[in-house]
Amino acid sequence: QVHLVESGGGLVQPGGSLRLSCKASGSIYNYDGVGWYRQAPGKQRELVADVTVASGTVYADSVKGRFTISADKSKDDTINLQMNSLKPDDTGVYYCNVKSGSIDYWGQGTQVTVSS
Repeated sequence: QVHLVESGGGLVQPGGSLRLSCKASGSIYNYDGVGWYRQAPGKQRELVADVTVASGTVYADSVKGRFTISADKSKDDTINLQMNSLKPDDTGVYYCNVKSGSIDYWGQGTQVTVSS
């Protein structure tokens, strides 16, 4: 069983920054893919950014140039999402995801609200 715990969400003004972290119950290098998804009210969950063995690093068009996904340099069990130049459309619940074969594992989510 894989456990994922997100942190770092909150309320931020447009143009601001947040950094989300996801701590996994083991090394992220054991998995076939790691990433972040988000779900806005009334919308489906969508990919924000992920890194997979098959496809490398992929970003949603809406976040390219503003968000960066990375592995924590000091911990092999943590994935970070640096979010800059945040917009109100970035509001939603952000979920950490890891893929192991055909199985997806999800964290509980962390709320990000971009509002003035």
